[in-house]
Amino acid sequence: MKNTSIVARVVLVSAIVAAVAVVVAGLVALPLVRASAESTARAELAGLSNLVAVAVINQGGQAIVPPGLYEQLQDRNIDAYVVTGATSVPPDGVTVSEVAEVTSGQSVSSVGQGSSGNVYVEGRPIGVGRGVLLVQPTSISGGPVAALLLRISLALLAGLIIAVVVGVVAARRITRPLRRVAEAAERLGAGDRDVSLPVDGPAEVVGIAEAINVLARELSASESRQREFLLSVSHELRTPLTAIRGYAEALADGVATDAARTGVVIGEESARLDRLVTDLLDLARLRADTFRVTSAPVDLVHLIQEAGHVWADRGARVGVIVHVEVGVRALPVVTDGVRIRQIVDNLAENSMRVTPAGKSMVLAIRAEPGWVVVEVRDAGPGLTAQDCVDAFEPGVLHERYRGIRAGGSGLGLALVARLAELLGGQASAGIAPEGGARFTVRLPMSSSA
Repeated sequence: MKNTSIVARVVLVSAIVAAVAVVVAGLVALPLVRASAESTARAELAGLSNLVAVAVINQGGQAIVPPGLYEQLQDRNIDAYVVTGATSVPPDGVTVSEVAEVTSGQSVSSVGQGSSGNVYVEGRPIGVGRGVLLVQPTSISGGPVAALLLRISLALLAGLIIAVVVGVVAARRITRPLRRVAEAAERLGAGDRDVSLPVDGPAEVVGIAEAINVLARELSASESRQREFLLSVSHELRTPLTAIRGYAEALADGVATDAARTGVVIGEESARLDRLVTDLLDLARLRADTFRVTSAPVDLVHLIQEAGHVWADRGARVGVIVHVEVGVRALPVVTDGVRIRQIVDNLAENSMRVTPAGKSMVLAIRAEPGWVVVEVRDAGPGLTAQDCVDAFEPGVLHERYRGIRAGGSGLGLALVARLAELLGGQASAGIAPEGGARFTVRLPMSSSA
């Protein structure tokens, strides 16, 4: 039944079920009908034998069956015999002992073997030394059986026709929502996201329709986020490019009054541009499963302290106070120190961007059973509960707070989440005791160095 439609399969199954039901019913009814037909035929023959025994007349000193009654018996394929004790050759299908019994005053009821097949035998005594025997082929009882077989055949034919009709109607009714689902899937594949299926039909079809509707909504939301992300990234890329171009033109035109300062700005903006491009490439490699992790012994306390010195210098230039919180003297583990530093730098970059001058930013690390916990906290505007859920989705917070407060494209936070997962951990966002945002990365303490 490979590549056969559901309609054809339902029709075939319905026809098979109907045929099996009729055949089973026939097999059950056939022996009952046969037994009933035999019982009826023998009862009728016994009644006729009683009648004939009474109707026998004497003619010329011999007992005979009245001619009219004899003809009636012949019409019903019944042979009638009058026998006496002197009868030496019994009628066809009757035994000598049966002749002896009926002539001795006993009734006979049996099934015998005649020259043309089995016969029913009924015998009644009609006086001293005489009796009458009626012999009828057992095939007479086959009439009801043949009629039953005919009825079974007709029922089978009618059942098949009804099963085909009902199967076609039912299958089309069942497959109608499936066809709608197939059409919706084709529309989704063609790029149409305005897809909504009615949720009706059998429970399984309802489940598929709901899944398609959810898929359409999720695809629409995902593509919307991607568009917003691309817009934010293009804006982030354009900003340093614009600065670089402006200062380069000033140098070319000879209008730059401070060449050294111009070079510093161009260098900083170039570094910013390089960082954005690097983050984009890293994020793309993470999603393509081509990102490599190189594990080696590293002291994470030392790593956080080094990062703290770097970010303290950067914070001093913008008035942000950077603190480092270390819960232990040393935390040697085997992991990818470069990627963990990348996580810390991305979180610190994000926090410093939103922390006002005069406020603080904290880099913290501590150990928990089986885990290393890295935190970056700030005193910025903070996050709502929904922001904490969406924080690591590229471009979502940027689009939400565009024109309201400072923020990046979201590349850094998205990269943090992917790197944490790649290292076997997870990233989360929450509220910091300093009043701003708290970004926490939990990483497994795989082995001691």
